[in-house]
Amino acid sequence: MTPKSAAAATRATVYGYPRQGQNRELKKAVEGYWKGRVTADALRATAADLRRSNWRQLADAGIHEVPTGDFSLYDHVLDTTFMVGAIPERHRDAVTADALDGYFAMARGTQEVAPLEMTKWFDTNYHYLVPELGPDTVFTADSAKQTGELKEALALGLTARPVLVGPVTYLLLSKPAPGVAADFDPLTLLDGLLPVYAEVLADLRAAGAEWVQLDEPALVQDRTPAELNAAERAYRGLGTLTDRPKLLVASYFDRLGDALPVLAKAPVDGLALDFTEGAAANLDALAAVGGLPGKRLVAGVVDGRNIWGNDLAKSLSTLGTLLGLADRVDVSASCSLLHVPLDTAPERDIEPQILRWLAFARQKTREIVTLAKGLAQGTDTIAAELAANRADLASRAHSPITHDPAVRARAAATTEADARRSQPYAERTAAQRAHLGLPLLPTTTIGSFPQTDELRAARADLRAGRIDTAGYEERVKAEIQEVIAFQEKTGLDVLVHGEPERNDMVQYFAEQLTGYLATQHGWVQSYGTRYVRPPILAGDISRPEPMTVRWTTYAQSLTDRPVKGMLTGPVTMLAWSFVRDDQPLGETARQVALALREEVSDLETAGTSVIQVDEPALRETLPLRAADRDAYLAWATEAFRLTTGGVRPDTQIHTHMCYAEFGDIVQAIDDLDVDVISLEAARSHMQVARELSGHGYPREAGPGVYDIHSPRVPSSEEAADLLRTGLKAIPAERLWVNPDCGLKTRGWPETRASLENLVAAARTVRGELSPS
Repeated sequence: MTPKSAAAATRATVYGYPRQGQNRELKKAVEGYWKGRVTADALRATAADLRRSNWRQLADAGIHEVPTGDFSLYDHVLDTTFMVGAIPERHRDAVTADALDGYFAMARGTQEVAPLEMTKWFDTNYHYLVPELGPDTVFTADSAKQTGELKEALALGLTARPVLVGPVTYLLLSKPAPGVAADFDPLTLLDGLLPVYAEVLADLRAAGAEWVQLDEPALVQDRTPAELNAAERAYRGLGTLTDRPKLLVASYFDRLGDALPVLAKAPVDGLALDFTEGAAANLDALAAVGGLPGKRLVAGVVDGRNIWGNDLAKSLSTLGTLLGLADRVDVSASCSLLHVPLDTAPERDIEPQILRWLAFARQKTREIVTLAKGLAQGTDTIAAELAANRADLASRAHSPITHDPAVRARAAATTEADARRSQPYAERTAAQRAHLGLPLLPTTTIGSFPQTDELRAARADLRAGRIDTAGYEERVKAEIQEVIAFQEKTGLDVLVHGEPERNDMVQYFAEQLTGYLATQHGWVQSYGTRYVRPPILAGDISRPEPMTVRWTTYAQSLTDRPVKGMLTGPVTMLAWSFVRDDQPLGETARQVALALREEVSDLETAGTSVIQVDEPALRETLPLRAADRDAYLAWATEAFRLTTGGVRPDTQIHTHMCYAEFGDIVQAIDDLDVDVISLEAARSHMQVARELSGHGYPREAGPGVYDIHSPRVPSSEEAADLLRTGLKAIPAERLWVNPDCGLKTRGWPETRASLENLVAAARTVRGELSPS
């Protein structure tokens, strides 16, 4: 039995909740607003309805304290930029004229004004808008969103806790604004930012907040003494304010390390820590600093990033240990539930027994509530839940889905030679140039072309049985014909088939590989209104038959120009899935790589001379702590090379990466041994080209000149200027011209204009290099 004192103290809570609604109502309302079909008032009303629905769901499940302020129309970091008044100069007129339109202009850009840079939120597939700061930045408080949403929750009779991005993390995630020296450190603005946070905290207290959560996930990364000193100064300052609510400083995604004693000693009222497997070191570290006497501990023992059911007995053991380390121990997920789908209940295509292995956001809240009850009232009160949980865990562990001896034997038999090309790059590139005959500054796209309404309707008709497979495939063929004809007319050098048959770059392959499960309603926000349905990697992986060869060879039959074969790489197949947690990631990656290796071989045999294996998640999945990175990069780069290592020297291997900080992994990019890499570079003004140059990267590269996550059409001169900047870092004979990313989310009119301008820019700069 649990000590009686725990019963009065232990509560269930969460840091955040999925925003989209059961049927992605938020996506539809926001996109309707952009298209002029939904008014601003209607958009705000939809958002308010979704917030209330979320809070009621949480409260009805038994969550004692609901989060507010985590809901966003686009991105919570962008919301923080508004809260502290850090509006870039180029956006101020738009924000002043109409705050909502200005907000979306900062996120998406307009034809006249570029948006903020976008990158990954730590090691997740969620993207945030990067704040732009400079020495002249003046912060001003605007707490209207935060206080308004708190009042909405309180009006429902709920106990609510506002959630804010903490000041240290906000500055550490920021970048120097355009025109500001590259070595400017945004953290030097901390003393100017803290009074703004103090004002927001005072406003929240006046609005009825007892507690406010300040998220500081940046402190789980390796931090310098100066950065740790900034954290100490920040929370000494905020903690000693007289007019403030109680402060809960939250960390997640990894262990706190050297930041834990700093926060434990700070004059704040509580800490929220991650105690899932990846951050288990927090338990020993917390004991080493003497716990949190007199403070609240929110224990993240339910994995907020993956979808497997919790081991309740194991979590209860951890919670029992923590009871002796703080005055009050509450139970939560390890991070916001933003990173998992909403509910397993609508899933009709997954076998019921397998569905019991899974926990989406609603199921995780039930796990949290069950654990809080067991901790407070004793395990006898949750005996039935514990028994059912044990049965579900045993069912999964012994299922034939999770173990295929043939797959495991094949993975065990791989050798180091399997993951190496037969010739070095210097010899391969000569063979490829002779074979492909491409011009200087060759042009291409990343892979996908716009998914039209007609194409989506055809896919829906196929699912609903309104058309048969033959009818659907005719629609796909027509789309490929149009894409190939457009590329030839525009003058692109290396073509793609446009991927009209693909619903998603990971899901498409997952549905054709054994060992994966697909959901019908498992939507997760990637950025803005972009939602994905990550497949579930549940068992050992194999490829029953070719997945892409048919459509690639059909496209190649329509043109004499090379058409790229398009695959998603093994690391991204893991990162953008909910990956199994019952074996090391490296073993799973090797299985996926071997399945993809078969596909690469079949493409080459069918005559495909250029094969692109995309790995946009290579940087995203990089561990947050430097000490953990070498082991990750060893298996990640090996898996990629295992995928591509069997091709002939004259077959050109490409890869693609986007929207991440690449400087940390340039050596790993080199270790992939690709022939050509394309990367996002337009929003970051060719920063990656400079990083490749600084490393001495010896292969070909295409830093993007067209930002596809904005509806604006870059002019040919704008693209040419970016190319000229790229040429300062990468020699012309090794520089490619391409967009930042795939074009699936764009419309045809802007795509046509942008790619025409891209080709014109390449011709202009090519002419400058080789004047006639």
